[in-house]
Amino acid sequence: MADKQVITEQTQANDIVEKAKGFWAKYSKKIVIAGSVIIVLLGGFIGYKYLVTIPNEKKANDLIFPAEKLFVTMANGSSYNKDTVNMILNGDKAAGVTGLLKIAGSYGGTKSGNRAHYIIGACYLNLKQYDKAIEHLKDFNANGASQVQSKAYILLGHAYAEQKKTDDASSYYKKAANVSGLDESMATEAIYMAARYAEAMGKTSDAVEFFKKLKDDYPASARVSSGEVDKYLGSLGSVK
Repeated sequence: MADKQVITEQTQANDIVEKAKGFWAKYSKKIVIAGSVIIVLLGGFIGYKYLVTIPNEKKANDLIFPAEKLFVTMANGSSYNKDTVNMILNGDKAAGVTGLLKIAGSYGGTKSGNRAHYIIGACYLNLKQYDKAIEHLKDFNANGASQVQSKAYILLGHAYAEQKKTDDASSYYKKAANVSGLDESMATEAIYMAARYAEAMGKTSDAVEFFKKLKDDYPASARVSSGEVDKYLGSLGSVK
C-alpha cells in the first residue's frame, strides 16, 4: 500500500513538472514580438544618446542594425526560421549581416552589445538551447527600463520551465510580475503569466495571490472584465 502511494505521488509530481513544458510554445510569439519592439525602441534612444560621446556606440549601433532588423521581421512573422536565427546569431558576410554573438563579444561594453544579449537569448530559446538562452539573458541589463526587464525575466522563466526547473521558473515569473513601473498592458500579462504558471505547478496560494492582484489592480483589463480571472479563482476555490 505504501509503495502504491509513493508511485501515485511520484506520478502526480511528474505530471506537474511536465506542465512546465509547453509554456514557452504557448506564449512565445506574443512575448518576443512585444519584447522586440520595446528593445529596438530602447536601442534607438540609447544609440542616439551616445553617438557623439562614445565612439564605439556608433560602430556597434551600425553593426547591430541588420541583425536586429531581421529579428524584428522574424518575430512579427508566423514562425521562427532556423536559417534566419543562425544568420542573426552568427552573421552572413554576403548579406551584410554581422552576427550578434560577435557584437556581444566585441562590443560588450556598449549599449548595443548589451542589447544583443537579449536578442541572442530569445533566439537560443527558440532553438531550444536553454542553457545558452539563460546565460545571455542573465548578461543582459535593462538599465531601469521596466518593460524590457519584465520581458527578460519572462524569457528566463520560460527557459527554466522548459528545463523542468520549476522553482527557478516560478521565481522569474514572479520577478516579471513584480517589476515596478510597468505599463498596464505589460503588467497584466506578467501577472497573468505568473498566476497561470503557479496554477499549473499546483501552487494554489501563489496562483490565487496573483489572480487577485490582477483583479484588484487592473479591474478594467480584458482578462478581468471578461470573467476569465473569476473563472480561475473559482476553480482554485477562491471567489472574491
